[in-house]
Amino acid sequence: MTVHLVGAGPGDPELLTVRAMRLIGSADVIVHDALASDEIIALARPGVELIDVGKKPGNPTPQELINTLLVHLGSQGLEVVRLKGGDPFVFGRGGEEAEALLQAGVPHTVVPGITSAVGVPAAAGIPVTHRNVSPAFTVVTGHRERGGASAIEWEALARVGGTIVILMGVAERAVIARRLMDGGLAADTPVAAVRYGTRAEQTVVRCDLAGLAAADIAAPATIVVGAVAAFDFSPVAAGATPAAVTDGKPGL
Repeated sequence: MTVHLVGAGPGDPELLTVRAMRLIGSADVIVHDALASDEIIALARPGVELIDVGKKPGNPTPQELINTLLVHLGSQGLEVVRLKGGDPFVFGRGGEEAEALLQAGVPHTVVPGITSAVGVPAAAGIPVTHRNVSPAFTVVTGHRERGGASAIEWEALARVGGTIVILMGVAERAVIARRLMDGGLAADTPVAAVRYGTRAEQTVVRCDLAGLAAADIAAPATIVVGAVAAFDFSPVAAGATPAAVTDGKPGL
């Protein structure tokens, strides 16, 4: 009866919205991407139909096919959840899917999720803004498709200031780092790459911008560039030493 475009957040089931959890538990069909965690999919009721349309490297599911599938399922009188990592409208192709459903006259709703651009750095103890350090942040895709990284004015972005959060940029990190430095960003600018943020298998790699190309980073990872990337405000065990802050700036 309705197609629900649902944001699954960055991976931890406890970060789902109440509405998202309710819809997942009552859906007839769940069409999910590769970034929707197994723990979240496991919240579905027994017997639900699960359709994996994840865009895996070397074997991507064409977006046009996903759009057609959602229209077809939504026309069958089913409750359909289109489960997407992060937020449906933040580099999630949710807008394209909503447009296809509207054109076909299929009812739909949009359920926001915590975007990885904010939730993943937070899980690593990194605030994307911080008073006297970073007054703003920019979220950008590093993915090459349809121009991707090569189409972005990285040199201009380097001059904007604040924090740069890069999604889907692992494969292009060498080009991105070089062009940011060409734009005037210092080679020693702190960088943090957080893989599987909020999940049990979360890992964090810290380096500077000059070392980003050679850093041991694997996808999927959220890359944070800027002074705040040196912070680690994650909870610490009793007796541990928290991240240093000196004169309002994070200590490396």
